[in-house]
Amino acid sequence: MTSDEARKIEREFYEISHPSEDEEFMYVEVMKFLIESESNPRDMMSLGGYYYELKRFDLALKYYEMASSFGYEEADECLGYIWYYGRTGEKDYEKAFRYYSKAMERGNINATYKVADMYKNGYFVGKDYEKYVSMIEALYPRVKYARSLGDPLPEIYTRLARIRVEQGRPDEAVELYLRAKDFLAQRLSYNAFFGHLNVMKWLIDALYELIEFDYEGFDFYDLYYLLTKPVKIRFKFRGKEQNLEAIEEDGSVVVKFNDKWFRDRDDFFGKACIDNERLTAIYDRLKGFEVIKDE
Repeated sequence: MTSDEARKIEREFYEISHPSEDEEFMYVEVMKFLIESESNPRDMMSLGGYYYELKRFDLALKYYEMASSFGYEEADECLGYIWYYGRTGEKDYEKAFRYYSKAMERGNINATYKVADMYKNGYFVGKDYEKYVSMIEALYPRVKYARSLGDPLPEIYTRLARIRVEQGRPDEAVELYLRAKDFLAQRLSYNAFFGHLNVMKWLIDALYELIEFDYEGFDFYDLYYLLTKPVKIRFKFRGKEQNLEAIEEDGSVVVKFNDKWFRDRDDFFGKACIDNERLTAIYDRLKGFEVIKDE
């Protein structure tokens, strides 16, 4: 295999919405080949990110550490996440702070808001809420006009929204949440990463603590609010009716979408498809949401 052939396979893999086991196996082999032949830290990060999304964190750690040894800034950010959340089974806030700080010193916004979180929570460093607020406030102008969907606008806006609530400025908080919701929905249409879905879930939960839910005009991601209790919903995709139901079973709420079952709302948002297309990828083409009232 040549490098050109490997790159072609890599590009084609990124265009597949639901790769088969064989396609995933080939992708991994191609990336290993490229890493061994070219030692490019971007390839190490790509393979590490692939394993991270699969929640195979031991392998993600391996490739992130490999990229970090080449001085790659994003690798330090990702290593911070692994140790902050204890993805491999052990939390280590000292390591997390060290990796985040290295990335922050090079201007990494994601690492900066995580360092701020550590001051807020008192992880490894002393609790300093005022420092947390000042760091988040300083990040706001850096993402305010973000255009790239990879920019951490939702992450900064949701933190700033919580700060605004504490400051007694709920209307500003709502505006921040709504802007973050729109931005994040677009990001998720390209990459339904579980971490980004969690941000959306927390955002929706927080938003509807501030405003009343509009049962006459809700959208796909507002389902995070509705699917916490028994409910029947219908909507349309390409003119065809789709049926969704949340059902209480043994103290928890399971979700049924058409003829498929999901453990909970997280499982639904992470996996639900129509004709092999993830709902997150086609969210803006799902129309006519309504709650079905019992006759």
